[in-house]
Amino acid sequence: MDLLQRFASGEVDAFEELFRTHQRDVYNWIVCLTRDPGVAEDLLLETFWRIFRAHARFDSRRSFGAWARRIATNLSMEHFRTAGREVNVSEAVLDAQPGPLNADSAERREARQAIRRAFAQLPSKLKAVALLALIEEKSYGDIASALGISLSTVKSREFRAVQRLRSKLKKVGIEP
Repeated sequence: MDLLQRFASGEVDAFEELFRTHQRDVYNWIVCLTRDPGVAEDLLLETFWRIFRAHARFDSRRSFGAWARRIATNLSMEHFRTAGREVNVSEAVLDAQPGPLNADSAERREARQAIRRAFAQLPSKLKAVALLALIEEKSYGDIASALGISLSTVKSREFRAVQRLRSKLKKVGIEP
């Protein structure tokens, strides 16, 4: 019996091996979504707790990594809905955004805050796609697989997220 079949049948050693193998990938995925390493640690543990409890529903013919990322994505989106806090878009990403060459630090700081607020106001479904596509530059295929949606839905959500971000930023005087 292979590792995935042993896990699906409830073998704890198989679960521990899968945890050791996949924890880094799942953690990095959650950080991509939440932009917060502390939250990612908590969500990682919750993700694997849910995986352990759902072992009987796992289809051993499918990818364990994709299944784990899907559970992690669902938890991250739940976090967006319930936490009600701003997305931690990194300074490096914000510094890479185009702006006037002579913009002073106060203007750049205001622009950063406006971008953070705009991201925070996106609905969780759009926020997840926007973070993965625009910030993390993940492929549409990876995003679709992780979120359990079609490629066309990923593209549509990215388009809608960009439109909303542009609209919100224009209202505060930032032309993206």
